[in-house]
Amino acid sequence: MYALVDCNNFYASCERVFNPSLENKPVVVLSNNDGCVIARSNEAKALNIPMGAPAFQYEAVFKRNGVFVFSSNYALYGDMSRRVMNILSTFTPDIEIYSIDEAFLLLAGFKEHFDLTTYGQDMIKAVRSRTGIPISIGIAPTKALAKVANKIAKKFANHTGGVHIIDDPEKIRKALLWTKIGDVWGIGRQYEKRLLAMNIKNAQQFVELHDEYVRKEFSVVGLRLKRDLSGLTTLSLEVTPLKKNISVTRAFENMYSDYAELKESVSTYAVKIGEKLRRQDSNCSLLQVFLLTNPFRNDLKQYRASISVYTPHPTNSSITLVKIALTGLELIYKEGFQYKKAGIIAMKLTPAKQKQFKLFTEENPKHEQLMKVVDQLNFRENGKVKFGGQDLGRTWKIRQERLSNRYSTRLDELITVKVNQA
Repeated sequence: MYALVDCNNFYASCERVFNPSLENKPVVVLSNNDGCVIARSNEAKALNIPMGAPAFQYEAVFKRNGVFVFSSNYALYGDMSRRVMNILSTFTPDIEIYSIDEAFLLLAGFKEHFDLTTYGQDMIKAVRSRTGIPISIGIAPTKALAKVANKIAKKFANHTGGVHIIDDPEKIRKALLWTKIGDVWGIGRQYEKRLLAMNIKNAQQFVELHDEYVRKEFSVVGLRLKRDLSGLTTLSLEVTPLKKNISVTRAFENMYSDYAELKESVSTYAVKIGEKLRRQDSNCSLLQVFLLTNPFRNDLKQYRASISVYTPHPTNSSITLVKIALTGLELIYKEGFQYKKAGIIAMKLTPAKQKQFKLFTEENPKHEQLMKVVDQLNFRENGKVKFGGQDLGRTWKIRQERLSNRYSTRLDELITVKVNQA
């Protein structure tokens, strides 16, 4: 049996953990640069605030309904996610962290020794009491069915108590009849359109299609999903893969035409790329640098360009990456334009410990130790060590005007407790 554990309204729940006055009130969390709504509490959903709603268009709705709005606080959410996953790992050694707020747990053989409903409720109590985060759990013979069970557990929480188990053919059939085809895990919008055009409206109708037909129309991936929904295990736990590409991109607060301004920002992005590569112990062999003007300003000349530049050797040294990125920027930069956004994408990633040596070009061996020291200093001093090309007096960061404190990771942002003396 598989369990799919999902944190309820995770980002909003993290904000409530450290601010209980938000309980039973509408809460939304915005994307990077406070752009659009990416998380909602149940109260915000009841106000018909959609996912992806542009914040500037919904300001009046927020004010009129007393909605509490937060910038995304990934330092807080990441730490809370780690705590939740650590607790879940005490219930089974076989766990796949699927996303920041979801995990699959393999409960092989547990059914013979435990009441799975009670086991799920114990998970809910443990996570809630030790982190304050509410979770829902779906348990079923396959991962796809566990996703379906989880939706039912969450949708009918008053009846299920947060745990729903699908463990026999009749329960599978009822759950699949209830599940709209667009809500099936792995069915994207294009597949949904095609299936609705065929009058396939729910998951039960999908699993009743002939195998050969599904393979022909939806590839082997669709066939695996069909079998998993039928109760035949075809999708197993996966090890979280390393990222294949790493990017750092930002829309500027203002538009820039001066090359020096762009050079400073691209240098900073290259340094960030280096930090991310070292964090996952990878090197890259190719950098793509891009630059574009504001596509919404029809009154201005438009220009966009990108270029891919190979590094002389696989590297995660910020010193080398800055040089390569600035080489690319110099080649694509044109005077006379108002630039709104720039970015860098690191590609052709390889493990840092599996380096292919070259005859004529090699990384300066001092860089590896230097980068370790820089990373340690920046971790302690919050990014105060900078490289040539970066402005010592400027900090490039996303707009986060409604950011809550990083209560669990910063000593200077700990929660404040007021005590009345008798």
